Amino acid sequence: METELMLKGYGLTTAQMYYHMPDYAHVLNTFTWQEYDIGPDYPKLFKFIEFWQREIEGPLHSVEFTHRKMIAPGEWRNVTGEFTLH
Repeated sequence: METELMLKGYGLTTAQMYYHMPDYAHVLNTFTWQEYDIGPDYPKLFKFIEFWQREIEGPLHSVEFTHRKMIAPGEWRNVTGEFTLH
């Protein structure tokens, strides 16, 4: 399933969420989120951020994210043989 997503243009998106602790407003904590998403719109990431703002008590301070395509459609090729060297 992950390979199919990558062949369709999806890549692994990792987001680092910095948020204020509900009981200690001056303390920042972090949460790391990863999902296969497609750029440049990142619909899954923004859906998660909207969920966080709606359901989680700790208000977000900032979000940093990276997106990495592991393979692209033009990089995959079918291998028809294998050689073993002794």
